[in-house]
Amino acid sequence: MKLPENLFGKYSENNRVNLVTGGRPYFDQLTELISGAEKTVHLQTYIFAEDETGKSVAKALTDAAQRGVEVFLMVDGYASQGLSKDFIHSLKKQGVKFKFFQPLFRSRKFYLGRRLHHKLCVIDLRYALVGGINIANHYNDIQGSPPWLDFALRVEGDLVQDLLVLCQKTWNGFQPLKRIPKIKNVPAFSIPEANKSMVRMRRNDWVRRLDEISLSYIELFRSAESQITILSSYFLPGRIFRRAIRNARKRGVEITVIVAGVSDVKMAKMAERFMYEWLLTNRIKIYEYNRTVLHGKLAICDDSWITLGSFNVNDISTYASVELNLDVKDSVFALELRRHLENNVINHSTLITDSYMATHSKWYQRFIHWSAFVAIRIIIYFFTFYFRRIVRTENRNS
Repeated sequence: MKLPENLFGKYSENNRVNLVTGGRPYFDQLTELISGAEKTVHLQTYIFAEDETGKSVAKALTDAAQRGVEVFLMVDGYASQGLSKDFIHSLKKQGVKFKFFQPLFRSRKFYLGRRLHHKLCVIDLRYALVGGINIANHYNDIQGSPPWLDFALRVEGDLVQDLLVLCQKTWNGFQPLKRIPKIKNVPAFSIPEANKSMVRMRRNDWVRRLDEISLSYIELFRSAESQITILSSYFLPGRIFRRAIRNARKRGVEITVIVAGVSDVKMAKMAERFMYEWLLTNRIKIYEYNRTVLHGKLAICDDSWITLGSFNVNDISTYASVELNLDVKDSVFALELRRHLENNVINHSTLITDSYMATHSKWYQRFIHWSAFVAIRIIIYFFTFYFRRIVRTENRNS
């Protein structure tokens, strides 16, 4: 079933998109782009760690600021609260404009409010990096340890202007009365026809009534004709997503889900394993990636279009975080991404089958997984209660 495109948002056509894998390839490109910046750098991320990787990126930012580039760094007020006052003071002293994304309330032991979960860098209205990669050693090649599995998209083209506006709005706290500077001197992009990709920016921020990434996934489930591949680090689809997945399977769509074998959040992994029985009952192929921690978030539909960014298939990403994905409609690019997953991810994964579950999942393990699933659902409920209350208040006042 094909859905009207205007229901889900328009694509920008004049763009070039490249896949960037996590680790050294990503950080080399990030620092190279910052080092080549002439006017502005906007970097917004969930985690910015004060480690070797963080200091390397900070050095690139301060060097840019010292040569007259306007540099804006925004990090999440909870996930990056480990940054020392000295580190932040040094950034500011050397010309970097620094902000925490502020929730309603935060302390070192308590947090109330949505998270800035997107990972975005925009350079000079010319280039952007969008993905799921934080600024920390876990995501880099450090001392011979493989980085966590993650991805980003490098974009050059007309869409970069939309991403810059998003950076400006986020920096200003989404306040409607604060004027966003008018964008001047927008470059003209002459991208060869053979290299062009159709791209659209997709956001989730339920407080601001944005559910674009969720709609992209719904479109993916409803419009797929043959196959869907989902890679998600914390795969806990809510009721709406589960119904859409089940309906796609009933139409004969082959669905493959790649999840973490090794996870940085053990309770989430246990809860995820509780869902394996439901997935297998619906004849969905499950792979656990075992080489390192899987942190990426993407989906491929029919080798024709993809969505990739910071959005995990769970209710926290749906309701409790500021998320950013890019949808790319390009059959050549989608096929290349699928082959990359087959060669570099699935080949390092374990196929989960009914017989595997019978051998590896004892009754007490299933009870633990069920307990974790229930606990996660309760946590998500209370995590999102504040946002439900906010939205209802806005509705009454509007």
